Amino acid sequence: MTIFIDMDEVIADTYNAHIEIYNREFGGNLTPETCLGSEVWQNVIEKHQQSIRDHARTRGFFRALRPIMDSQKILKQLAGKHEVYIASAATQFPNSLEEKSEWLDEHFPFIPWQNRILCGDKHILKGDVLIDDRAYNLEGFDGRCLLFTSPHNIHTNGFERVNNWQEVADKLL
Repeated sequence: MTIFIDMDEVIADTYNAHIEIYNREFGGNLTPETCLGSEVWQNVIEKHQQSIRDHARTRGFFRALRPIMDSQKILKQLAGKHEVYIASAATQFPNSLEEKSEWLDEHFPFIPWQNRILCGDKHILKGDVLIDDRAYNLEGFDGRCLLFTSPHNIHTNGFERVNNWQEVADKLL
């Protein structure tokens, strides 16, 4: 089985990173719970929104992300049984290409560079399973689509949902 796995908000915790940076920069008190159902930038005053949008363009942002809980353990098990690829729309933020590659080397060394697809449009992917937090990436995929829960997508329907990596393991291992 060929499985494609997104990075941001699936194995890398970008959502909480945005919140932590915003709170530090502006003395805010955002939490994932206060942002449920929306993007982090949508929960701040208009003059601060661009700052959050620029986080992903800031050198070091992607390199400093924490892995999503249990993603390393479960992904290693999946890679032992299936053909696993990391598929990230990294070209949207050109600085992220090097940082995401280095991040994967550190946190997911068992996924070789040959199994990393840093692309722009995920509709080119052809395989059995795509795990992603964005519905628009899942919509054009011909295989099984698993929507990985993130605070921003809690109101998204129409896809098989996984709330954490243990649920991924239950479905695919």
